[in-house]
Amino acid sequence: MTSQNKEIFAGTLSDSGKRISISKKKKKIFLLLLASIVLIAAVVGVATGVASSRNNEEEEEEEEESPAHAILKSSCSTTLYPDLCYSAIATVPGATHKLSTKKDIIEISLNLTTTAVEHNYFTIEKLVASKNLTEREETALHDCLEMIDETLDELHKTADDLKEYPNKKSLSQHADDLKTLLSAAMTNQDSCVDGFSHDGADKQVRQTLLQGQLYVHRMCSNTLALIKNMTDTDIANQRYAEERRLQSGWPHWLSGADRRLLQSSSATTTPDVVVAADGSGDYETVSAAVAAAPEKSSKRYIIKINAGVYRENVEVPKKKTNLMFVGDGRTNTIITASRNVVDGSTTFHSATVAVVGERFLARDITFQNTAGPSKHQAVALRVGSDLSAFYRCDMLAYQDTLYVHSLRQFYVNCLVAGTVDFIFGNAAAVFQDCDIHARRPNSGQKNMVTAQGRDDPNQNTGIVIQKCRIGATSDLQPVSSSFPTYLGRPWKEYSRTVIMQSTISDVINPVGWHEWNGDFALTTLYYAEYQNSGDGAGTSDRVKWKGFKVITSATEAQGFTTGSFIAGTSWLSSTGFPFSLTL
Repeated sequence: MTSQNKEIFAGTLSDSGKRISISKKKKKIFLLLLASIVLIAAVVGVATGVASSRNNEEEEEEEEESPAHAILKSSCSTTLYPDLCYSAIATVPGATHKLSTKKDIIEISLNLTTTAVEHNYFTIEKLVASKNLTEREETALHDCLEMIDETLDELHKTADDLKEYPNKKSLSQHADDLKTLLSAAMTNQDSCVDGFSHDGADKQVRQTLLQGQLYVHRMCSNTLALIKNMTDTDIANQRYAEERRLQSGWPHWLSGADRRLLQSSSATTTPDVVVAADGSGDYETVSAAVAAAPEKSSKRYIIKINAGVYRENVEVPKKKTNLMFVGDGRTNTIITASRNVVDGSTTFHSATVAVVGERFLARDITFQNTAGPSKHQAVALRVGSDLSAFYRCDMLAYQDTLYVHSLRQFYVNCLVAGTVDFIFGNAAAVFQDCDIHARRPNSGQKNMVTAQGRDDPNQNTGIVIQKCRIGATSDLQPVSSSFPTYLGRPWKEYSRTVIMQSTISDVINPVGWHEWNGDFALTTLYYAEYQNSGDGAGTSDRVKWKGFKVITSATEAQGFTTGSFIAGTSWLSSTGFPFSLTL
């Protein structure tokens, strides 16, 4: 994520020092871009054309009197884009005659969204095939293809889960799963566009993608709002019969077996394969072990990574599920690389290790990006793996160290060190008992611990830092007065970050938080602190933004615990990592 160029999705922010020098495009690509715009416009037109076609007053009266249209209008009124919601569904032939429940409306909205995503995928494929792109543009478009592919999976999973609603799982678990999938789908649209500069030489490609990505983002937003309204109502009617278990423990998605794996010593863990740089194992690189791992595994597959420095970029794709990396200790097993934005990578692609396959676990490993502070965005670890957890791991870099991209994530007993926005993204991520340390940045830079990317009030995402220690590394401590450090700044409009029951050192500026750009998001963000201690924990001089608050209610704080915020009761229990579900 850029330090000053993490753009609002359709926004106006730009980076003041990171322009990318790219040659002008040939005429051929502009013709292709124009064709792409026409294709996207056709998709958008499906949803918007109906507004201008209703000229017959008698038909309008009939629609107003129709019970199906009444349900549709009532449901769409709860969304952020009600006109789009209504017009998109009302134009589907015969759809309004089949609407009798909120679930019917959600299913149609979901189908329309999926179709639009497929159109966007084909548009980008054509752009890539044009061969008239710079290397960086091609990389950014491949990032988009990867994220759109993930979006399609998330929408299909949503549709499957919706078919089983409300019978297969508890209402609260259904709600968590559905909202998580839609929140991640929206984040992918943001991240695709964020891979291009707002006013650089690649802005033409960005503009070509923007309309289609924005349409999908808004359709996802509406579907998310419809789901939230339906599940909130159903849960209220059931009077929370399926309340979350709040006893001490891990999130519910970590089984007892996984919990034991995370907490056991490496000597007692029986791996499926061993990686050893000296050739004594099954593989010499982590990437080779991942490539050979089974796809769509329903059981845990353990890759033991012996002590050593592994200089490689590792990707765990979406088909590699239930993988676990076990190192020989965070100071002994190190995966390191140096991709960065200055040298031509996108932020998304710069990650030393990128994890997408769900239910990923890692223990006793360091993830590192050595590009340094002058190379700007350079990610050590990117995580878009649902129900993933990290125990006794180090994430070391400078700007954008840990990219908590999307879905549900848990970090315990970890060290995260960096400078600008060094924990960022739009996952639902909880950090417990972690050391979070600012490093010495370049001259003139400010340190930002977090830059959370929630851009819709219905997304169930945010960064929660609980029972952690926020401080400075040894290189920053003696000069900390020269490098202001803040708890975070709002990357997106509804940015949400909560610091609670943590020790905050005096490295944190007394105002606590920093603006992104003027008054952007200061009234819509949710930044909160609860029962923190230490020389930097005082709140009397904190920012006076409408969106900032000091939580005084234990009930409100409980909503950000592991058990509540990432539905931690069962999935974390399976990891074997130590954790706390409550305050």
